[in-house]
Amino acid sequence: MTLICLIKMTQEQCTHRNNVQSSEKPQVYKVGIYGWRKRCLYFFVLLLMILILINLALTIWILKVMNFTIDGMGNLRITEKGLKLEGDSEFLQPLYAKEIQSKPGRPLFLQSSRNVSVNIVNNNNKLLTQLVTGSSGFKARGKMFEVKSTSGKLLFSADEQEVVVGADRLRVMGAEGAVFSKSVETPHVRAEPFKELRLESPTRSLLMEAPKGIQILAEAGDIQAICRSELRLESKDGEISLDAQRIRLLQLPEGKASTSSTSSGTRQTVYEVCVCPNGRLFLSQAGTGSTCQISNNVCL
Repeated sequence: MTLICLIKMTQEQCTHRNNVQSSEKPQVYKVGIYGWRKRCLYFFVLLLMILILINLALTIWILKVMNFTIDGMGNLRITEKGLKLEGDSEFLQPLYAKEIQSKPGRPLFLQSSRNVSVNIVNNNNKLLTQLVTGSSGFKARGKMFEVKSTSGKLLFSADEQEVVVGADRLRVMGAEGAVFSKSVETPHVRAEPFKELRLESPTRSLLMEAPKGIQILAEAGDIQAICRSELRLESKDGEISLDAQRIRLLQLPEGKASTSSTSSGTRQTVYEVCVCPNGRLFLSQAGTGSTCQISNNVCL
């Protein structure tokens, strides 16, 4: 009896619990963003899409304006040999390049508002050669300067030791000619056709020296040698030749002969040229014999 009562009591309790649980409503938990948070999220997503579209449009516009292509940008093209620029280009910073050349048959034009400088440096960044063209002029700095023709012939070269002019003719167009503070070595000095050749030393002496000889020739004019104190023609091993149809020695002093040796009543028109032991020339009245010894008072 006792066991049967316990079983009946347990069944009644279980039935009562099920009735109590069935009478209660189930609870629902919501997952996600709702309300004003949801609206803010949609707004930010929309704003981000608008910014992406504007950025994409600006990128496309920049690519179109700058003319970006697979080969390069604008006038700049990337080739196998390097960079290729078409048209005018402006560099705001220094340009470092191994070689700069223009198109075949087109000139290379460099322009600057101040100057154009080309510098050659060594591994220690020490200046070796410099070429500067500016408003003040053209300047070149280096150990040697050379100018050659298209055939490779040397036209002009200059270094610390000497300056060489390799052209067939050197022309000086200045009205004052050429001024040399030191000596000049040349095998031939000639004036232009129908022009005068003038060698002048205003304050010093003029010396012409050659180991084998000096030839002064004027085929269609006169030769004048003017000095203030002394004119000397000297030949150590050879002779001095004056080759002309007429040789005139002007303003030579005239020696005075003794009264007994002169003929009275006749005007003397013939003279002889005498030479003193010191090399001075003078005139002496010509006679049947030499009168140099008689009229040698000029040599005293």
